[in-house]
Amino acid sequence: MTRGGETRVAAFRARLLAAMALVVVALTLFGLYLVERSVTSETQHDLRVAFTSELGLLRTVRDIRHASLAERCRVLVRKPRIHAALEDNALDLLYPSAMDELGDALPPGDDTGAQPSMRARFYRFVDIDGRVIPPLSAAEVGALSPDEERRLGFKGVPQEQQNGYLVRDEREIIEIFATPIISTETGEAIAALVAGFPVALNDHASSGLRNGLWVDGRLYFPSLDEAARAALAAEIAPAVARSQDELAKGRAVRVNGAEQMLFCERLNPRSLFSPAYEVGIFPLADLLARQTKLRWKALVAGTLLLCLGVAASFYISARLAVPVRELATVSAENRVLRERAEAALKIKTDELERTARFSANASHQLTTPVAVLRAGLDELLARENFTVDTREEVSLLVHQTSRLSGIISDLLLLSRLDSGRLELTLSPVDLTHIIETCVDDLQLLYDAAAPEVQIDLPRALHVAGDTRYTLLIVQNLLDNARKYGHAGEPIRVSARMENDSVTLIVANRGEPIPRPSWEQIFERFHRGGVGENIPGHGLGLNLARELARLHGGDLCLTRSDSEWTEFAVQFRAASVDSRIAAV
Repeated sequence: MTRGGETRVAAFRARLLAAMALVVVALTLFGLYLVERSVTSETQHDLRVAFTSELGLLRTVRDIRHASLAERCRVLVRKPRIHAALEDNALDLLYPSAMDELGDALPPGDDTGAQPSMRARFYRFVDIDGRVIPPLSAAEVGALSPDEERRLGFKGVPQEQQNGYLVRDEREIIEIFATPIISTETGEAIAALVAGFPVALNDHASSGLRNGLWVDGRLYFPSLDEAARAALAAEIAPAVARSQDELAKGRAVRVNGAEQMLFCERLNPRSLFSPAYEVGIFPLADLLARQTKLRWKALVAGTLLLCLGVAASFYISARLAVPVRELATVSAENRVLRERAEAALKIKTDELERTARFSANASHQLTTPVAVLRAGLDELLARENFTVDTREEVSLLVHQTSRLSGIISDLLLLSRLDSGRLELTLSPVDLTHIIETCVDDLQLLYDAAAPEVQIDLPRALHVAGDTRYTLLIVQNLLDNARKYGHAGEPIRVSARMENDSVTLIVANRGEPIPRPSWEQIFERFHRGGVGENIPGHGLGLNLARELARLHGGDLCLTRSDSEWTEFAVQFRAASVDSRIAAV
């Protein structure tokens, strides 16, 4: 192989290696992408499960406490002495009666009767107009500032229990329950008991979940420093303003440089008190560390896979380049052989063209002198002063000029075939009529020496052909059968139609043709041993085959034995409708 071939093989191997490496890299990156999605999905799922579990636990504890306090307040407002003081309008007895009826649920008391979170820090009554009924002694019912006491009032007595929150300082948050007192006589609300219970904002040490309160546009989160509370408030305020449920399912935020899951949920929907929201943050550090660890593992595995893939690509490209190198070697050899063959073909083509031109020119040049010679011999035969022997010699010369004219005509036709200048005008031709015409000409031409012709043809058999050259094909086949058939033996002509083709068979009884010579008899000027003593010039069968192929058919020897020698020529069938259309 040449240096150029080696260069092309090396370039092919480099391109193959680059393509395979590119595929490996693409598949590896796609795999890493899928792993990344899987890790992210799994981490998010774990986060959602852990976060939902902790949030559910927090909400369950809160709901249980809320329901207990709400029910405790509903029990308190059903105390008979409180109803009596309100219904009899004995408001000076209201708070003293409440102290006796409510017992350990109210301050100051001691802490032996109820849990601290279940004891009220204060309580007040509001009248039917929603105004706070002032107590006789604020110390006995829980001290409140004037602003705090004002915030306990309503525009009218509430018809349903209301829930709200009051922040007394950064570390004391009071949950307020306003429970209507229903008259036993009218069944309508005549006053309400407003009680405040302490709320403990505890951190969940096991999971790290921490909670706070958003009320009156401020965030109360005792476990966070001031900077963290300000950053968290900046996240909460827009969300609360847009939608109450925007942060209910959580959002990732950064608090004190750590990733946290933030949630915010309203605690008192449909309440007459100011809206209050529970705010919680859940740490994501452990889950993010796990996600990072999984990503590093996937990256290491992907890198190893990529290296193995590139190495495999290098090995496979080297193996695949071997047959390419061999192919390049063979291709180079074939290219040399092809160039030689093309050069030889060009030489042969040039020779054939020169031969065709020579045949055509020679034929044209011979036509005129042969015609003049024939005319002169005809004039000699017209004279009456020749002896019998002289007349026979002149007649023999006339016959030879006829043969020479036939050879010249065949050579002219073959030269036109070889040069591709012979054009056919195809139309439906009645093959039966042409065969009958040729048989009649054969009988007239040879008179008593003409052989018997046995014809087995349909009445009308149409083929697609040129009438002149179809007639020439049939004439050559009949003349060949006459020349090579035994004297006195018949010639058999038959035809059959198969699908869209017509096969004409011309057979004679004569010397069998050896099998190796079946194709040679169609060569130009071929004269086999069978016809050495038979006049002819060896162009008839070749011309007939060339014309048959030009018609879209073929001519071949199908049988030659001691019984029959058969030639079969194929034509394309033509229907009568097509013949009418052609006319």
